[in-house]
Amino acid sequence: MSRLDSFIRRVSAQRDCLNMVSKEMQGRTGIVLEFGLGNGRTYDHLRSLFGPEDIYVFDRQVNAHPDCIPDDDHMILGDVLQTLPAFVDRFEGRAKLAHCDIGTGDKEASIALAMKMSVYLNKLVQTGGYIVSDQDIQVDGWVVQPLPEGVKPGRYFIYQKT
Repeated sequence: MSRLDSFIRRVSAQRDCLNMVSKEMQGRTGIVLEFGLGNGRTYDHLRSLFGPEDIYVFDRQVNAHPDCIPDDDHMILGDVLQTLPAFVDRFEGRAKLAHCDIGTGDKEASIALAMKMSVYLNKLVQTGGYIVSDQDIQVDGWVVQPLPEGVKPGRYFIYQKT
């Protein structure tokens, strides 16, 4: 498979997972967390699903398309492991969704980061809330959810916090 085909499958899986979870969460209140702004495509999609007012985005730096950058109050810049503790203090138990697009191409490093983040995500995500991730994050109390039709297992992951 070419790298282009792999990219298309990954972003299609990402979109399909987020669309499915957004339908499951209709009527639920809470904030949405986006880890990894990149060029802003997924943030833009999340805005179309949830509106911009309750989406908080984490990244080391901003390299996004100008139309896809959250305002300063919703953009958290810096090392995620350094910015998350203060964020947890403000928003513990208030996230209905955390989307983690943190893969770097180094599988072991990406999984290690995901596991370190999971401690904070577990505090942020409300009971019944969802974690949608490009990494397999096995955490007690997170139940693996079925993927949308057409998404190959292992391509993307959906968990619900119990």
